[in-house]
Amino acid sequence: MHKRLSLLLAAGVFSVGAANVAAAPQAKNIIFFLGDGMGPTAITAARIFGHGEAGLLNFERLERTARIKTYSNDFQTTDSAPSMGAYMTGVKINQDGISIKDARAIDPERDANGNRTIDKCAPNDGVIVPTILELAKAAGRAVGAVTTTELTHATPASTFSHVCHRDAAYSIARQIVPGGQGYNTALKDGVDVLMGGGRHHFTPYDKASNPKGRADGRDLVAEFAAQGYAVGRSRADMMSARPGRKFVGLYSADTHMDYSLARRPEQPTLSEMALKAIELLSNDPDGFFLMVEGGKIDHALHDNNAKNALADTVAFDEAIQAAIERMRQIDPGLENTLIVVTADHDHTMVLNGYPKRGSKVLDIVHDYATGEPKKDADGKTFTALVFGNGKLRPDLRADVDSAQAQADGYQQEAGVRTVYESHGGGDVKLYATGAGSAPFKGTMENTQVFHLMKAAAGL
Repeated sequence: MHKRLSLLLAAGVFSVGAANVAAAPQAKNIIFFLGDGMGPTAITAARIFGHGEAGLLNFERLERTARIKTYSNDFQTTDSAPSMGAYMTGVKINQDGISIKDARAIDPERDANGNRTIDKCAPNDGVIVPTILELAKAAGRAVGAVTTTELTHATPASTFSHVCHRDAAYSIARQIVPGGQGYNTALKDGVDVLMGGGRHHFTPYDKASNPKGRADGRDLVAEFAAQGYAVGRSRADMMSARPGRKFVGLYSADTHMDYSLARRPEQPTLSEMALKAIELLSNDPDGFFLMVEGGKIDHALHDNNAKNALADTVAFDEAIQAAIERMRQIDPGLENTLIVVTADHDHTMVLNGYPKRGSKVLDIVHDYATGEPKKDADGKTFTALVFGNGKLRPDLRADVDSAQAQADGYQQEAGVRTVYESHGGGDVKLYATGAGSAPFKGTMENTQVFHLMKAAAGL
């Protein structure tokens, strides 16, 4: 696929930064939770949204905390792909690259159907680096990736594939189908559990019924089944899956999964997906590695839509709590299990304007003394949550009332007009508990998280 790509073995190749890794208990199991775009303000706002100012999200109760720097190899403000790749490989990666070092991404070429399907690297460019999921698989452990985005999206893709551009989703898809052309052989007999949306990247093109389908005509869903996978398209399919067989669930035909506030009943919740993944993976006596992404947090923030971002952060938190409770049943005291919760990057959302304690975080700001709506310098009302940039920056501001501000689809205003709201370049938070969690502290490079997980698991 790429010219001059070399697979670098884990033994000592990327040991820089590992010097600070303290001796740690062996974590037979690792669950890595990634809240896409869940920056510090999103956490604060979701806490107030769900539990009030004095409350806590469940993951905020975890005993180990750290501050994570997020810049990529070439940008101050990172894209999701290099940030997740840094967590998974321990290497700083260029913008848009999926677990591939020193690749200069080129937009995928369009096929005859108009879809961008063909991955391209610059000539003689790119070095594949092993992911922690691949290392866990090589060590004989079960592995899985669960997301509310398309399964081929940047975060899950960075655990199990290697391409020069994150948008080469069709190339990413074929890398996870055992036995087929383009398969990533570092995955051995295959990823044991895969769940997300984006079924069109796995099914053949049809002008009427599947216009975003594969131009190569391959039915990767059928190929999964031929390789012994149980295949699910709905919550019911997932719930009927049983340990002892690999499972792939693709719960949306041609896009990501739904926001939690608008979830169709045929789609499982993130909590249900995480618990089912644990049920299927924990059957392996050697242990497992599982990545769980709350990916729709990021999508809502890009759309300047705080309510869905906060609701999906709460849903993500519920999935974390459900998983921890289940693991405490399997592994009391988490003596053999490491839990890590973090984000890949921040966004430009801020909490502003001195809202009174006890106010609804999605509401407009009210005057502390009179309780009347507070006005800006132009005499207009404004919301407590606003964005630094995004689509909603009117030339002339208009009043917004409480009912508008708290509606599910309301889009908060932005200071700078852009096509869509961008990521923020600030540090993010990390929380950890269980075996090998003690070294997660202070301000850390995102690449160091890989080394700490690798050391804790003895990989």
